[in-house]
Amino acid sequence: MTHATEFAPGLVVQGITPPLSLQDYKLIAFDMDSTLISIECVDEIADAAGRKAEVAAITEAAMQGVITDYKESLRQRVALLRGVSVEHMERVYTERLRFNPGAKTLIDAARQAGLTTLLVSGGFTFFSDRVKAELGLHFARSNVLEIEGGLLTGRMVDQPWGDICDGAEKRRTLLEVASLMGIRPEQAIAVGDGANDLPMMGAAGLSVAYHAKPAVRSQAKVAINQGGLDRLLEVLR
Repeated sequence: MTHATEFAPGLVVQGITPPLSLQDYKLIAFDMDSTLISIECVDEIADAAGRKAEVAAITEAAMQGVITDYKESLRQRVALLRGVSVEHMERVYTERLRFNPGAKTLIDAARQAGLTTLLVSGGFTFFSDRVKAELGLHFARSNVLEIEGGLLTGRMVDQPWGDICDGAEKRRTLLEVASLMGIRPEQAIAVGDGANDLPMMGAAGLSVAYHAKPAVRSQAKVAINQGGLDRLLEVLR
């Protein structure tokens, strides 16, 4: 890998020579949990079931890349959520979910520059659909929690495209949207923080790690280690 340099305090680049032009890109794809928002939703839902520590340990191992089967890790975590109420999930959304600094600024700038915005998440539509609406994103893909009688069953619902949005599905979605737009993958930007973001980051022309795990930081062309998501605009003018 090319040599990484600190472009500005807490902003590391490798394999690129800033400033780049935002208008050279046509698509920007974001992970949700710990990237656009400050929490891991699955961990916070688990809090209601008194299983936060158990679930968070699996989440951390999956994000570090220690657990390589993301789908299985997610199924394990969702099974531990059985019996949690929709009311509790509403509280997670209103009381705990916060957008990371600079998220809206970056997305607004991307939209103004004519980019299509995409959210691809290993999280849940219960949150991602609202995040999409609040931030004004064009598209979102994530997982559907099965709910019966106002309670989580501990399972997810299959969708027309497949069962679970994992790293491979994030990459496939980015490539599919690029293909439908008639653009090359090099004209896409991918932003994430965990191991399951590496496949889409590898497919995109510009990969951005936001307060990411070491394995992700080391492979990204831009690593934002301090400050908000809008720091990407220091690299992309």
